[in-house]
Amino acid sequence: MNSDLPAEFDPQFYAATYGDLRGRDARQLRAHYEAYGRAEGRIASPAARRSDFLQLVPTTGPVLEIGPFYAPCIRGRNVSYFDVLDRQALTRRAAKLGRRTDSVPEINYVDSRGDLSVVKDTFAAVVSSHCIEHQPDLVHHLLQVAAVLAPGGRYFLLIPNKLYCFDHFIAESTIAGVLDAHYAKRRVHSLQSVVEHRALTTHNVPTRHWAGDHADLGYMQSIAKKATAALAEYEAAGGDYIDVHAWQFIPESFRQIAQCLVDLGLSDLRPERIYDSPRDCNEFAAVLRKQ
Repeated sequence: MNSDLPAEFDPQFYAATYGDLRGRDARQLRAHYEAYGRAEGRIASPAARRSDFLQLVPTTGPVLEIGPFYAPCIRGRNVSYFDVLDRQALTRRAAKLGRRTDSVPEINYVDSRGDLSVVKDTFAAVVSSHCIEHQPDLVHHLLQVAAVLAPGGRYFLLIPNKLYCFDHFIAESTIAGVLDAHYAKRRVHSLQSVVEHRALTTHNVPTRHWAGDHADLGYMQSIAKKATAALAEYEAAGGDYIDVHAWQFIPESFRQIAQCLVDLGLSDLRPERIYDSPRDCNEFAAVLRKQ
């Protein structure tokens, strides 16, 4: 598929960004990136950076942002917002958490369970930041996004990279887990996800993760106590939604899962670009395009 988006690896950009690589040809630059650059967090495309990535979102047509809370990624007269609470409730929540309240946008579509079927309009682009990993049924979410996208429309995502965030010690998600959640028609998180999120997560300082420092003192010794609290929380919820991460991705595993869902006929959103994480950053950028 031809694409007008920046390539995931741009040899000219890569060489121009890092002086020690100048004078190498495209093949040598690619080899360097695969052997060293990706693991070092070198930037191989300008679109790998959050601010530049968001500039790719076409705001001349209708755009839907999912879950903006108090910090929307995209603004403009053509931008609409979907969230689980309305503006007034989000403002109260932001204040309680000590966050900004003046930046909470007007929410055009609201559903307390995150059900996008309340959105009856069609968009050229959909945007979400640190949202997809919270979806109990990933397939259901992608199907709902595809339903509000025009043909050829794109889903722009910013996704936590589990290697460099608090999910570090939780195993990468697999297509098996994604299919299990979908065929179970999961609308709330599993006990496994709740225990993982409450008991197995670690610190969320990306610079420390990139430096190889993944756990605070006493991390292992605290797991049983935190797991006990997670079990109590899950039982007390009585089947109600608990907001945790269901999925843990790195760029390549997200690409593989997204493509496998297309191949299985379970998604119309084909991975078009998956950008690697820059150093000292805990997220990666991805674009899925409706077929």
